[in-house]
Amino acid sequence: MSDNKENSKFFLMFGCVTVNSMMNLSKNRRAFLKTTAIAGVGVGISGSALGGIFNEPAKTPFSSLPFVPTARVGMIGLDTSHCEAFTKVLNQPNPEPDFAGFPVVAAYPHGSKDIESSVSRIPKITDDIKKYNVQIVGSIDELLKQVDVVLLETNDGRLHYEQALLVLKAGKRLFIDKPVAANLADAVAIFAAAKKYNTPVFSCSSLRFAPAVQDIAKGNTVGKVLGADTFSPCTIEKTHTDLFWYGIHGVETLFTIMGRGCRQVVRTYQEGTDVVVGTWQDGRIGTFRGTRTGQYDLGGTAFGEKGNNHFSAEGGYEPLLKEIVQFFKTGIPPVAAEDTIEICAFMEAADESKRLGGVPVELKTVMAKVK
Repeated sequence: MSDNKENSKFFLMFGCVTVNSMMNLSKNRRAFLKTTAIAGVGVGISGSALGGIFNEPAKTPFSSLPFVPTARVGMIGLDTSHCEAFTKVLNQPNPEPDFAGFPVVAAYPHGSKDIESSVSRIPKITDDIKKYNVQIVGSIDELLKQVDVVLLETNDGRLHYEQALLVLKAGKRLFIDKPVAANLADAVAIFAAAKKYNTPVFSCSSLRFAPAVQDIAKGNTVGKVLGADTFSPCTIEKTHTDLFWYGIHGVETLFTIMGRGCRQVVRTYQEGTDVVVGTWQDGRIGTFRGTRTGQYDLGGTAFGEKGNNHFSAEGGYEPLLKEIVQFFKTGIPPVAAEDTIEICAFMEAADESKRLGGVPVELKTVMAKVK
């Protein structure tokens, strides 16, 4: 990815995120996290901040983690097609070397309680998962007794914090499928808990590891990236910050190509389309177009020093699954917390811009609200 010369500093000082806090969740979860779970997460941005949220290279925050050559995989939430896609690859009789030794052995089926598109999938996906010799359990506690690492597949991001907290406290390496959470505050709380319990976690859209996207990000296609436009479907779920639910795909693609360092966001919203323009600290511009009409498609255009490239972001689930298995082995997240938090801040700022009628919103503004 391109280097960003930012002048601002961002500090996350992870504090106490306790199980008691989780058990005392108020109905207004967003307000609760701002006042309780986030209370120990100090977010400070220097007064001279002119650029993106982060300016230092991401560093692996976990220490003394052993290499794990094989592990029993547990799955939380059976309300997304990703569940069977992952299990089918990991539990085949003779898996490829990249996937060998990491079978899914147990699954806790309960995901969303009120998002119909998710709730209605649980019975069928549960039956499908059983075909791969996966034991269905009645609680996350029961699951954690039988597994070494966890795939959090619950489609409803509102549940991710409380579900992830149990896994992190148990010291089980954790992948959280998109979206990492339903809003920025929850996302920050999850990474705070990971720091507190010294348990590695990462989250991303599968599009991050699509071959064409990775080639651009590594400079193989257009050289240094000067700007990018990406697009993906952007169905809105009223319980989530708008872009978190499905726009995350195109936004993650944009950040994979552009790198960190976005300073401000402007969003234009219409019933069938969103256009979000981000300005990076170094002057580069990246845009995301979210579609709710027309053909389902994923891709974009990258503009670089060596030329421009129109690309498809399709790539299936196996590139991501390879990264997940490698993460389970090493404990080293392939996507840094700083990257995921800035992506969430971008999407939160886009929501704020919409609420304000399409005015520019700086990412540091939404991060300050999390404080």
